[in-house]
Amino acid sequence: MANAIFTASESSAYDDRIEAWYHFPKTYLRQVEQAKGDFVLYYEPRRTSGPNSATGRQAYFAIAQIVGIEPDGKRPDHYYAHLKHFLEFDHPVPFREGDEYYESALRKDDGSTNRGAFGRSVRLIPRDEFARIVQAGLSAQLEAWERPNRVAEEVPEYVVRPIVEQVVSRKFRDAAFRRHVRNAYGNTCAVTGLRLINGGGRPEVQAAHIRPVEEDGPDTVRNGIALTGTVHWLFDRGLLSFDDDYTILLSPHGVPNDLDKLIRAERKLLLPDSPEWRPHPTYLNWHRLQRFKA
Repeated sequence: MANAIFTASESSAYDDRIEAWYHFPKTYLRQVEQAKGDFVLYYEPRRTSGPNSATGRQAYFAIAQIVGIEPDGKRPDHYYAHLKHFLEFDHPVPFREGDEYYESALRKDDGSTNRGAFGRSVRLIPRDEFARIVQAGLSAQLEAWERPNRVAEEVPEYVVRPIVEQVVSRKFRDAAFRRHVRNAYGNTCAVTGLRLINGGGRPEVQAAHIRPVEEDGPDTVRNGIALTGTVHWLFDRGLLSFDDDYTILLSPHGVPNDLDKLIRAERKLLLPDSPEWRPHPTYLNWHRLQRFKA
């Protein structure tokens, strides 16, 4: 097995849903097969919407594990890599900092960038470089209210555990998911517009999975939404849902009469600024079909 880099962007011409599968041509089949069963990193290139665009972050932004590979039945010489344990980084990691490159293969002997290596959408990466990127991406500074009541000399559990164990740990993933969703929504409920912070600085808004983990829902921001406790309760019980245009839907069954007073006047979700963080139609549709009491 080996670690690899998958290049991906929202405007990709390939049939990607990166938290579930990655679509690629036969050119990269050997590299993907070498990484099967192991973890890969996602990298967003500079060009995200055409040959003249330059809006991409040029950074590593997520990690996932390849669990299977299958041919694309509709497009010859193309394949799907199926993934699990997808997790976004706390912050994107740039491909270089000053003269130092996280991937040694991207640096020429003269110190310039190896554009030929950059042109490969799938590339293998040494384990030590892989680990360094993951550690940099999952290194958020905890807020005061997030820190456990421990003596200063004690090292937190997530620091000493191996990287892979950390990434697949449910406790670690739940904490990261909460942090990412809250940050994406600015600690504000998407339905009510309320932003409540308690005396210790802890946000009262909760991070809700649209498609639950127990139903194979991934821990990605676009499968999440920030909700107050009451709205979260209604959402999980199917008394409230959302259309693909982010219109708020109320069930005719058992919704409290005074709920209208809590919902934003626009009857639309308050959304993150970044389009890639907004609820994905796939997960919204699942909730309407499987949970919503229409």
